[in-house]
Amino acid sequence: MSKKVAVIMGSDSDFPTVAPAIKRLKGFGIPVEVRVMSAHRTPDAAAEFSKNAKAEGFGVIIAAAGKAAHLAGVLAAHTTLPVIGIPVKSSTLDGLDALLATVQMPSGIPVATVAIDGADNAAILAAQMLALSDDSIAAQLEQMKLDMEKGVALKNEALQEKVAAL
Repeated sequence: MSKKVAVIMGSDSDFPTVAPAIKRLKGFGIPVEVRVMSAHRTPDAAAEFSKNAKAEGFGVIIAAAGKAAHLAGVLAAHTTLPVIGIPVKSSTLDGLDALLATVQMPSGIPVATVAIDGADNAAILAAQMLALSDDSIAAQLEQMKLDMEKGVALKNEALQEKVAAL
């Protein structure tokens, strides 16, 4: 059985941002658990979850937060599991604050960081990490790449027809 992926968000208002990650993980057949925890309002709960995540069968933690965006770093500080941060776009600085807070981790506390609101890539990266020891997930990822390649080829064909018609 695959390891689980935790999708942790700093606020329930982040759910629309993380929904594509949940959908993608479920599409790969990867068990996913979704929770709300705050680096600032529930720091003990976040630390406790992270400390126990490996023993509870998780293989990767995805953390989404906006503004100060300390959630991914707090989780990463308490585990050896890979943590992927999703900086969430806010109204204040369009997510740049969250991006910088998520990516600028001190040495020894790495957080893999995707684009602002980049939940789909966070899920794909989590799947790639799990695929290192799960051939089924690896095969699905390979098929996904082939499907993307075919899709681009079809779009190019359609474009060439439009160009020829000019």
